[in-house]
Amino acid sequence: MTFLISLITLLIFTNQPHTFANQLKTLDNQPYPKHWWTPVEKSQLHSWEIPPQSAKPGEVILSKRNELGILSNFAETPFTLDGVAYQSIEGFWQMMKYPENSKDERALSKDIHWPMNRQQVSQLIAFDAKKAGDIGTKNMERLKINWVTYRNKKISYRVPKKGAHYQLILRAMEAKMNQNPKVKQVLLQTKGLKLKPDHHTPPDSPPAWRYYDIWMILRDKLQEK
Repeated sequence: MTFLISLITLLIFTNQPHTFANQLKTLDNQPYPKHWWTPVEKSQLHSWEIPPQSAKPGEVILSKRNELGILSNFAETPFTLDGVAYQSIEGFWQMMKYPENSKDERALSKDIHWPMNRQQVSQLIAFDAKKAGDIGTKNMERLKINWVTYRNKKISYRVPKKGAHYQLILRAMEAKMNQNPKVKQVLLQTKGLKLKPDHHTPPDSPPAWRYYDIWMILRDKLQEK
């Protein structure tokens, strides 16, 4: 009876009975925690959220509702890169939109307001970091620039290739993985699954935005060792 109720519930959420049937077979034959696919009612979802039950067979959503959320850029996972400490990938990412010092050209315009400094943003996590980044993005638009900086070097920001910004994010995520045992443990636990985001992303998102793809690259690297 319990199984039947679970089946009916998931069919209602997904409207894809064939998908769920295949997913059940996958879960029965693989050592993955079944709660990774626990359905969430539509009324309980955030506007930005893709629910766990949206995963197709062989996929898993990196939901913030369970331990897979540690792989999110939002997660508080302290790491050090090039001798500087950060609290999250999101803080590291959004920090680069902010002036490095008073002589930075982004800080010279009297029409641009920066509510925080770069170091403060670097220590933020989750939506606090995202909010700071949104301000940074608007200021970039006002300044008509498409670059951020790291160690006083300009880096093209939103580009459709794996350029310097992508490589920097890759390095930061690898540092996060290597310096947080739980991150590495959870990532390896997803072996064999295609990782998918828990939020809606434009199809033309730059490679640096696709953190789920980067995790699969790093997971392959771990498995080669």
